Amino acid sequence: MTNKAIYLTFSVAAISFATLANATELELCGNMVQGGLVKGQAKNLQSVTQNGKNIPITNDGSFLLAFDRDAKSTQELVLKYQDGTGEKYHLNIAPTKWDIQRVNGVAQSKVTPAKSDNKEIEREGTSVNKAISQDLSKTPYWEQGFIEPLEKYRVSGEFGNQRIFNGIPKSPHRGTDMAAASGTPIKASADGIVKLSGGNFFYSGNMVIIDHGQGLHTMYAHMDTTSVKEGDKVKQGDIIGTVGKTGRATGPHLHWGATYNGTRFNPKNLLDINKNGLCKKVSTNK
Repeated sequence: MTNKAIYLTFSVAAISFATLANATELELCGNMVQGGLVKGQAKNLQSVTQNGKNIPITNDGSFLLAFDRDAKSTQELVLKYQDGTGEKYHLNIAPTKWDIQRVNGVAQSKVTPAKSDNKEIEREGTSVNKAISQDLSKTPYWEQGFIEPLEKYRVSGEFGNQRIFNGIPKSPHRGTDMAAASGTPIKASADGIVKLSGGNFFYSGNMVIIDHGQGLHTMYAHMDTTSVKEGDKVKQGDIIGTVGKTGRATGPHLHWGATYNGTRFNPKNLLDINKNGLCKKVSTNK
């Protein structure tokens, strides 16, 4: 099943709150949709905020904006420049129609865990949260762009789907499931630092989390084996493990996820941030 995203032309309302002698230009690249990721770029930036939240900036003025599954239709983007001036944008986020996916054959102990499983579930949550929230690398490895972690696969679960396990509704899916044979090599989507490896967690099984800098992480779950350890520096395309069916899984597949400063988004949108055909320059004369 696939999500039915409604892709609209970039719609941006710019409201200047200072005056500059010359025009400035903002470029936005990517999909401004629920579950989307957009790369922005502007010159002489001092700070960027999205809905009041500070966003990291690279040395050349690039930054990322992530929109979660249920992102509101309007987002506020505020740019402040090194000369003390600034600009406010209202970004229009297109809705996405999410599918309902029924998954049967899951071990009932993974659908309705026993109280005795609570400790393991808590360990998983603590480990993942620590990996994506602490000691963030300031190096923007993400600038190079991303590749898919598997060369050949079948999509068995889309980001954002409402999943019903054995007839019991669960939380929306937060990644893309890529079905492939057990033992298929998994590649790092981009350069980064390994923040977590292994674990054999209750839901995710063996997993790897890679820090790509400035709060951007990718996640690889249900792995059979992992071939990296915490603290390793990996390059794009490096083998980090193999496909398996550990954790809550009915068959061999890779759960590929992504998060940016606490916002989960569709990892497939990582592939679009450096595509020139998805870039729009927004000019205003302040």
